[in-house]
Amino acid sequence: MHGLFSGLARSHAVSVLSLVNPANPREASPEATRGYCERVVTVPNPAFALSSIGKRVLQLRSLASTRSFEWRSHVVPGLLRALGTLLAQESYDVVTFEFSQMAPYRRWLPKDGARPVFVLDEHNIEYEILERTAAAEGGLSRRIYNGINMRKLRREERHAFGAFDGCTVTSAHDEGLLLRDAPLAATAVIPNAVDLDFFKPLAGAPVPNTILFFGAHNYFPNADGLRYFLSECMPLLKRTVPGVKLRVVGHTPSGFQSLASESVQMVGFVDDIRVELAGAAVVIAPLRIGGGTRLKILEAMAMGRPVVSTRLGAEGLEVLPDRDLLVADEPAAFAGAIARVLSDDVLGRTLGAAARRLVEDRYGWEATVARLERFHERLLAARISA
Repeated sequence: MHGLFSGLARSHAVSVLSLVNPANPREASPEATRGYCERVVTVPNPAFALSSIGKRVLQLRSLASTRSFEWRSHVVPGLLRALGTLLAQESYDVVTFEFSQMAPYRRWLPKDGARPVFVLDEHNIEYEILERTAAAEGGLSRRIYNGINMRKLRREERHAFGAFDGCTVTSAHDEGLLLRDAPLAATAVIPNAVDLDFFKPLAGAPVPNTILFFGAHNYFPNADGLRYFLSECMPLLKRTVPGVKLRVVGHTPSGFQSLASESVQMVGFVDDIRVELAGAAVVIAPLRIGGGTRLKILEAMAMGRPVVSTRLGAEGLEVLPDRDLLVADEPAAFAGAIARVLSDDVLGRTLGAAARRLVEDRYGWEATVARLERFHERLLAARISA
């Protein structure tokens, strides 16, 4: 969102209205956003501050509701009031709702007359993620819960597709799912992208036999991918590459700390992810669940790092396996692909150089923002001619 907002702000007046965690009153992101936006309005959402037990209680309550957990945890009266105030005070051309979780607010806004163009930005097709999560869950209770919640979210999401003037997605795969559910929807593929000046190859050699996995590990697809890699792939890799080390960077729940060992370093947050990327001999994306596209892969590729991913991890990106990155799904094949890169410096450099060329050609924010501007212009023209 930072890439889109800051890019649009270079030639448009952009305001942001966002839910925030009341437990973090001094979050850096609102202040950073004020650096380039006209107005930044935040509304506390109590659901964001719930403990694990509190979240489970809300999930159980949602089972007795016709609404999904995502609806119940994101619909806040204060945000609806703030949205109404902004629309009354300013004349906006376009209002974008980021993520389907924010789509319910559309139903309380004008349907006709003089109003902005309303756009839904689908970072993922959320019900597809829940569908994949339900299939991957080991516990019966979690499978049942995710299956029930997925059906509610799918109904809500499909309704949202037709309630907006246009919908944006990050990949052709997601566009196909959306149009299957809403054939008449106006859509555009607005890819995730990367800051090519910030993420670029750095001088110096990576640390030999060092693997990097980074992301928010309280996000289930990341947590599942990490556990899968540690249990299924890492033991195989250690047999063929003695001394191999995995660095796990990002928000790491306390339950993961017990997985740390001499070969697995739970690093947590870092000041600059580029330092970790530059030092990694290979970056991995062992994901089995997910939707949209993975920013972590684009950032690694922009820095010229070789990437090994599952097929789903690379889903939605216009990559060519064995040229831009290595792709493997089975544990032995995944571990073998990493071992190939760790044992072959030429292969690592070749993959990294091809990856950098790819993001320069297709995944810079400037090109992505231009696509979004053209889509907005198309929707505005359609409103005028209607």
